[in-house]
Amino acid sequence: MLSHQTLAALPKIELHRHLEGSLRLTTLFELVREFKLDLPTDDIDALRAYVQITDEGGDFRTFLSKFVVLRQFYKSREVIERFAYEAVADAAADNIRYFEMRFTPMALAKAQGFALEDVTDWVIGAVEKAQRKFPITVQLIASMNRNEDVSIGERVVQVAIANRHRGVVAVDLAGDEANFPAAPFAPQFERAAAAGLGVTIHAGEWSGPDNVRQAIELFHAARIGHGVRVVEDPAVLLLARDRGVTFEVCVTSNVQSGVVQRFVDHPLKTMLEQNLRATLNTDDPSVSDITLADEMHIVGGSLGLGLDDLKRMTLTAAEAGFLPEAERRKLVTQFKTELARVE
Repeated sequence: MLSHQTLAALPKIELHRHLEGSLRLTTLFELVREFKLDLPTDDIDALRAYVQITDEGGDFRTFLSKFVVLRQFYKSREVIERFAYEAVADAAADNIRYFEMRFTPMALAKAQGFALEDVTDWVIGAVEKAQRKFPITVQLIASMNRNEDVSIGERVVQVAIANRHRGVVAVDLAGDEANFPAAPFAPQFERAAAAGLGVTIHAGEWSGPDNVRQAIELFHAARIGHGVRVVEDPAVLLLARDRGVTFEVCVTSNVQSGVVQRFVDHPLKTMLEQNLRATLNTDDPSVSDITLADEMHIVGGSLGLGLDDLKRMTLTAAEAGFLPEAERRKLVTQFKTELARVE
């Protein structure tokens, strides 16, 4: 198994990481005191249980409950800008060279009644500032939740289209897949795609492979967030493979939210064996208390994946980036060269 030091130094790509799940615990602790939030402030470990998965994984309701707490922290423009800047800084520290960070404008805006246009502008500005300081390229994906009204999705798409020349490259549908349908949002994603934005859909995580089929056939998704339930239906697996759909797999998140019960049971290895286009991602690194290097270490130890598998998934991620064709080819060439040097 590769050492954690080797994995930390490996050049990386991340396609599936939520800003709202990438908030530093130390920053949250400062904000609890500054804004006198109704959370324990006696020590940082008391706060940890509210915003991270500790020993209570295995249930998606518990996983989602962390975000209910985290929404209390979006108190000002300065706070949101700090969160976005630090998320990019932390990715760069993990040697992530190309990073597509998804953010949910309504989650950032709702508690204080901010305008979606404003929070989007703040995130973009902070990301631009971070890119000037760190050796990382960042694109943004605007996300909406299927458990919220379709009208919110309409507004998110409007904001995404308006900022497509400022680094917003795609739209995403997330939220409670088990209890809320995706279909009502399909017209908004068609509109986004017509405007030149990429489409990625959370599917096949907390519900079965039929949702993966729907994401491919109804939403024409180029990428699927998670999608690990695809292995349960050979026909859907074949559809995904034939269409060249890329899966944004998040192993630790899947275990902590109850998609699979143990790391050794995770279907990522099967997905690779079936020649699906799988990538490795963290989902919500601060909630899960991991880095992408940690995730690589986990799949090495639990699933027996080696350096060649990690290189393959990294190159797949480069090929799947929501970039103009010339920029994507350049990214692939860059990573082929860099990864060839790693032994």
